[in-house]
Amino acid sequence: MDAPLVTLPREVEVINIGLPLFARSVADQGRPVQQVEWRIPAGGDRRAVAALQVLYGPRAAAIDEANAEVVRRLDRGVPVLVDVATAGDVVPDFGDRTILHCGPPIEWTRVCDPLRRSIRAAVVAEGWAGDVAAAHRLLEDGVIRLEPANHHGVVVPMATAIGPSAPVFVVVNQEGGTRAFAPINQGPGDVAWFGRETDAAVERLRFLRDVAGPMLRWIVRRAGPIDVLSLASQGIQMGDDIHMRTQAATNLLLRNLLPWIAEYDGPGRVEFARYVSGNHLFFLNLAMAAAKSLTLWAEQVEGASIVTSMARNGTDFGIRLPGSDRWYLAEAPPVEDALYYSGYGPQESARDIGDSAVLELVGLGGPAAAGSPAVAAFLGGTMRDAIRATEEMAQICVGESSRFKLPTLDNRGTPVGVDVRRVVELAIRPKINTGILHVSQGIGQVGAGVATAPIGCFVDALLALAGPGS
Repeated sequence: MDAPLVTLPREVEVINIGLPLFARSVADQGRPVQQVEWRIPAGGDRRAVAALQVLYGPRAAAIDEANAEVVRRLDRGVPVLVDVATAGDVVPDFGDRTILHCGPPIEWTRVCDPLRRSIRAAVVAEGWAGDVAAAHRLLEDGVIRLEPANHHGVVVPMATAIGPSAPVFVVVNQEGGTRAFAPINQGPGDVAWFGRETDAAVERLRFLRDVAGPMLRWIVRRAGPIDVLSLASQGIQMGDDIHMRTQAATNLLLRNLLPWIAEYDGPGRVEFARYVSGNHLFFLNLAMAAAKSLTLWAEQVEGASIVTSMARNGTDFGIRLPGSDRWYLAEAPPVEDALYYSGYGPQESARDIGDSAVLELVGLGGPAAAGSPAVAAFLGGTMRDAIRATEEMAQICVGESSRFKLPTLDNRGTPVGVDVRRVVELAIRPKINTGILHVSQGIGQVGAGVATAPIGCFVDALLALAGPGS
């Protein structure tokens, strides 16, 4: 018996799943085609797929409920600047002869070169050693204790290290009852947070302690409380991402403080004015403290899959999930999408470093790339590239900011709430806007760019969240 004839359709509309080559071939023939970006979940890692089945299956409802509360806290909390104070007086459990550093915990023998230099500069500024050589000996002998700033509610950018005499911003999230701290930004040039330990770098730390800190304390106590993220949201509308670029938000903050700066009649006003007028990242540390006050509140929600800590010490990259103090670690990544100062390149660059990735967790930095032409320069040079970076972040986040709006995307909110499930399932890793330090010679900053988080720590966190047997 002959097989029935098959009549092929004359008009074809195609949905293509998988290889884009087939979609392009259909489009070349003038037919409608929709490409579905599908990939093997978790790259085919069987343990990760099993964990995803648990977390998207029987436990999905409970996790989604917890995640909704985490996003609410990250999005709705109102952090306000209330004071500038000496770290040893206000930071919880800041012990004697202790230096707080960026990133996850690390032993002195594993500390990268830029952070070593910053730590030594901080030791000298504290007066515990007469020079950096003596500081090095104290650190090698274990006389000085190293602790992660994050463990004390403190966040520090780049290779920053602080001792108990350092002045810090005090930011309060009143609804959540959380307080967070960040040191005053050291500014550009020959400074310790860029991995410098020169006399000038140490002197800048002393200036912040002896001049800028007391002056800002006097000013903030009269001008405050200041709604930090209200200024950040205005900065986003003016081209900031509030990580790599904070010029607009810095100017807005200084406009608020200007009457009190002018009224201040104590010593150092001229020196302070020169310092702050040349520091376009002055707002950065304050924004970090505001973000930390929100993640501290979010950490209290049990059972969520949203990342609430993301930090780097130049050696390790670490994340934490709510309800746990455990760090999930991977090697700190290089900064791959980068622009370098003349004469420098990838071979001279240190690995990604600092606590500033806390900003990416609340909808700033990478999630806000689509609104910042300055960031677009590091992502291919066009606003289309920057928009693509924001849209990738949206795929791994579970919420959208109600306060950080992107004019380039019809005032859509920036993505908020990095879900470890989505990161592993889609193999889309968070992008972090950052500076680049010299790897070994203490030269300081040699460029800036966008780092991509390593996948391994997210996989480990996913497996731990799923529990035994996954």
